[in-house]
Amino acid sequence: MPSTGRLATLTALLLCSALATAAPAWVAKSDALAQPVLQDAGRYLPENASSLGSEEFDADVADFKPRNYERELADAQKRLASLRQLRTAETDPKVRQDLDILIDSRTKKIATMKLERQYLLTHVNVAELMYGGLQALLDPRNKPERQKAALVRLKRYAGSEQGYTPLATLARQRGEEQLARKGLIGPYVAEIEDGLNNNPTYLDGIAELFKAAKLTGWEADFATLKQQVKAYDDWTRASVLPRARKEVRLPAALYADRLVNVGVDIAPEQMIERASFDFQELRDQMQVVAATVAAQRKLPSADYRDVIRELKKTSIPADQLLPYYRKRVQEIEEIIRKHDIVALPERAPNIRTATNAEAAATPAPFMSPPRLIGNTGEYGEFVIPLSNPKSKGKMDDFDYEAMAWTLSAHEARPGHELQFASMVEQGMSIARANFAFNSTNVEGWGLYSEALMLPHMPPESQLVSLQMRLLRMARAMLDPAVNLGRMTPEQAKAFLMREVVLSEPFAQSEVDRYSYRSPGQATSYYYGYVKLRALRTLAEIELGDKFRQKEFNDFVIAQGILPPDLLKAAVMQDFIAPRKTR
Repeated sequence: MPSTGRLATLTALLLCSALATAAPAWVAKSDALAQPVLQDAGRYLPENASSLGSEEFDADVADFKPRNYERELADAQKRLASLRQLRTAETDPKVRQDLDILIDSRTKKIATMKLERQYLLTHVNVAELMYGGLQALLDPRNKPERQKAALVRLKRYAGSEQGYTPLATLARQRGEEQLARKGLIGPYVAEIEDGLNNNPTYLDGIAELFKAAKLTGWEADFATLKQQVKAYDDWTRASVLPRARKEVRLPAALYADRLVNVGVDIAPEQMIERASFDFQELRDQMQVVAATVAAQRKLPSADYRDVIRELKKTSIPADQLLPYYRKRVQEIEEIIRKHDIVALPERAPNIRTATNAEAAATPAPFMSPPRLIGNTGEYGEFVIPLSNPKSKGKMDDFDYEAMAWTLSAHEARPGHELQFASMVEQGMSIARANFAFNSTNVEGWGLYSEALMLPHMPPESQLVSLQMRLLRMARAMLDPAVNLGRMTPEQAKAFLMREVVLSEPFAQSEVDRYSYRSPGQATSYYYGYVKLRALRTLAEIELGDKFRQKEFNDFVIAQGILPPDLLKAAVMQDFIAPRKTR
């Protein structure tokens, strides 16, 4: 997954824009229409804009000045009205489609802002926000000039530059305004406690980033910042924590909005019913594969749970993990080329382990996408965390041999790394690369990539690949169940450890995701996979002997990150129709 865990982090990393290279005339026109929307976003959360690659925002900091909500809402409403006028006058069908994407993104943003304002007492964890904002600049893939902008951003965070108030001070002022409003639902208590516990790790991570970049002159501002974060955290404990809610459940309207924003267009109850059926079917299939593995290895039990526990014992030493995964990716690429599955670049993907601060923010493997604005050859990174800082137990879910196949397929080739590399190499309109993004269309391809490689895996890895698919179905059941109040996070965690065979740290990160990191997002993997597999089946039926797997997969990749309905329209019009007439 692309930097999953906290959705704000995921969104900051993934809401990316198109590479400014030579492009068709319609792309140039579309990008010009999208630029004002990007400017609106950068004005209020420049940290996100920096992660997109917009260097003009690199020194700026999040807007927590008075009436920031009213100002941002007014700007979004004005932009929506302008886009609708442009849509009426536009004649190019591709530009119209991109305008529809932009209109949809502004409509959803306005709806979300209003709902959260109506219901939630929102709280900002300033240490995490500042870590993310500085990480976006100090990324080793950035040129030195961008890294130096982190010194200015740090100074502005700390309020050391004339005309700037410390970010922690402004965030506290906005928080006190929220506390004064009656009837708002407080943040979930575990979210506040988790943030407070992780903040020392984020601060250590900031210092490590500056040291790794070999920059000087940051130490005094950082020392000031640490004191400000401590004071802010003390205020959070004294004022916000007592208002935190003990029940994880969100108001129904808010949870429904979360689902819409990740690309899920069915009701939570329907999601539970559909995923529950598939969960049982897949678990039966896993039992068949587990019996084969148990017989081959002469294991005492053929139960899939026991077999997976045995496979986890083949752990890879930490110093051998990256070479092992790199070798596995090479083997997968050989299979992809041999069986004409999808077009591949010649270069190898980047793979590394996560820092402690990254693991605190996203305690699961993820793809760190490249900047796509102004890209000068940077590519994405497949990042593997070795621990969950919140848990004391060992996370043994990703460092054993059988897991390497499916995880590499999802995050590297032919999964997310290939998705984002395609956008770098082919170019993509801003609307399609940025504002069409949601977790359903991104993660659907990731899980589909696992399925593409499944027939070519050894039996042990087939079992583990099916286990990971079972996890996605479990997510589609448990996330809505927790948020509808049918199950507690503790019950969901126990289910994951028992039926999906997750370690305690991984199961904890899962229920944290359902509870507060990004409610609703976890359902998108299963839903996106179902939609993409159904679309492929449609293409196979329509084309019969004319269907070619590689052509279909290359076409899907070439569309960028389109939501399922737009992707279906593209497949029908531009993939199926021309081939039927050949």
